[in-house]
Amino acid sequence: MRDYEQELKQRVAFIQFALRDAHCQGVVFGNSGGKDSALVGVLCKLACPDTIGVAMPCQSTRNFGEDMEDALALARQFDIETLTVDLSQVKEALCAQIAPLQQLTQPALANVAPRLRMTTLYAVAQSRNALVAGTGNKCERYMGYFTKWGDGACDFNPIADLTVSEIYEFLAYLKAPENIRKKAPSAGLFEGQTDEAEMGVTYRDIEMYMAEGSCGGAQDSIIRRAHQITEHKRRMPLVYTGSDESSRQL
Repeated sequence: MRDYEQELKQRVAFIQFALRDAHCQGVVFGNSGGKDSALVGVLCKLACPDTIGVAMPCQSTRNFGEDMEDALALARQFDIETLTVDLSQVKEALCAQIAPLQQLTQPALANVAPRLRMTTLYAVAQSRNALVAGTGNKCERYMGYFTKWGDGACDFNPIADLTVSEIYEFLAYLKAPENIRKKAPSAGLFEGQTDEAEMGVTYRDIEMYMAEGSCGGAQDSIIRRAHQITEHKRRMPLVYTGSDESSRQL
């Protein structure tokens, strides 16, 4: 049986080490109202009293409704200070400036919000001598299901090794708000969006594939392709260090 009490202590110690190593006094995280941000928020608060959650709704109805309610419920239960920054008009203004010069595709438009959120988190964190906590889980990282230089950007990540099933188990141990543990995972990037529908596979499929090398049927090819084409997201940018191809290193 998993020893969550010991694991909690180890993850808290990891966060405290990250803060000491960077000579920082606080933590900032995006409090989206979802499962991953909930677990990160609780871990960070236990590790550091100066933990700030930033709710950043951006156009999506779900951002302003269910997700905001769940984010605030988490903050109340675990006494996490929360700031709310509405990015809707910022996104509209930015896209309005780009549109006459370049038609933006739907994926590009959807990824504007996570990148604005990253900018917001770092602005708050730098102003408070704090670190930005990442909230991506193991399944999302394997699939490349995150926005490069958006929600994929952070100073440390205390849950990157956990699958979605493990995230839910940990949240149950911590007695996090029930709705966060039951609602369909969604980045809330556009109306009606859910993670599994967008990826075309379930988190259960992804976990089975990572553990056994196959989950059966067409899902295998979907997962394999997603992992292959998103490799660039999981590494530092390539840099040129010489005159031939072999000298280009990470």
